[in-house]
Amino acid sequence: MRVVDSAVAHVADELPSNSVTRRRLLAGSGLASAALAATGLLTACGNDEKAVAGAIGNFPKTPNWKFVFINHVTTNPFFTPTQYGAEDACKLLGCSFQWTGSANSVVAEMVNATNTAISGKADGLAVAVVDKTAFKTPLDNALDAGIPVVSYNADGAREDPGTNRLAYIGQGLFESGYALGQRALTQVQSGEVAGFIATPGQLNIQPRIDGAQQAFTDAGGAVKFTAVATNADITKGLSIIDAYAQGHPGLAGLLAVDAGSTQSIGQVVKKYDLRSKGLKVAGGFDLIPETLASIKSGDLDYTIDQQPYLQGFLPVLYLYLYKISGGLLSPPQTNTGLLFVTKDNVSPYQNTQTRYEGSTTDVKLVERSGPIAHP
Repeated sequence: MRVVDSAVAHVADELPSNSVTRRRLLAGSGLASAALAATGLLTACGNDEKAVAGAIGNFPKTPNWKFVFINHVTTNPFFTPTQYGAEDACKLLGCSFQWTGSANSVVAEMVNATNTAISGKADGLAVAVVDKTAFKTPLDNALDAGIPVVSYNADGAREDPGTNRLAYIGQGLFESGYALGQRALTQVQSGEVAGFIATPGQLNIQPRIDGAQQAFTDAGGAVKFTAVATNADITKGLSIIDAYAQGHPGLAGLLAVDAGSTQSIGQVVKKYDLRSKGLKVAGGFDLIPETLASIKSGDLDYTIDQQPYLQGFLPVLYLYLYKISGGLLSPPQTNTGLLFVTKDNVSPYQNTQTRYEGSTTDVKLVERSGPIAHP
């Protein structure tokens, strides 16, 4: 094993001086040896019995790696395409994944699931970092054990991610909230706009509400923007939004930064015919069927698609590439996008059944004809 140890030391020395996270991983796992030797060296180190039957594509034979996703709302339908994305990537690459965490955004349960994955010697972790303080130590422990970690869907601020994860794969959260506010300002120049958030403080949506607030502040303050907490339980959240709309007649806008609150806005706008009472704009996030129907009917002006399928597919791909390259293919920061879905382009979302949007389990080719809309 001296040859492998020497190779690890050599690759670690070649890393940039600020690559603290990558050094920790190399020290913990010896992954760098893969960058310097072919499958024969792994065989000499005793890994041959774990190798899969054949190489996938043009990649070398590998152990049957298992990656673990830690999620904050494991049963939420928003993440159905995320799980399909992870499943499809695993099928493509010859690995597997586990979906675990908390059903109700309980951080302690997520941390426990992370610790279990580490003690179970997971080959890689993808974590929705909804609380950077709570996850700092567990993710450091994973890295120290040689387990690569990426975050997805939720993360700390760009300037202070709070954890030493290798990369974040997901929407630019603050930027998307800012875009939400900017779009509203094209329709509203004065009055009051309410912004609803299901779980204030959690890093999957708090940066969005902060971004929306900043957009209105930057516009000079002619529009009064008020952030309002709803609830992770959609039924309770709907009651809060309903009561707020009744208690604030003449609202100029209703915005939301989570899927449940967005759906509820559409329902409330329709229930009280708020368009006839001066409401100029209503919008939010994500693609659940009720939201798409509200856009079609005009009760919502727009919603934002953040490509949840990619938030499952890309973490698996990045962790796999990290493993086969011995850490030399380090995962890149990846913004999975920001696309406004409006009445003009909502029909394909409603009429196409596809696993890429989570509306069917079927594996099928979705053919599209005609011009492609410019971003």
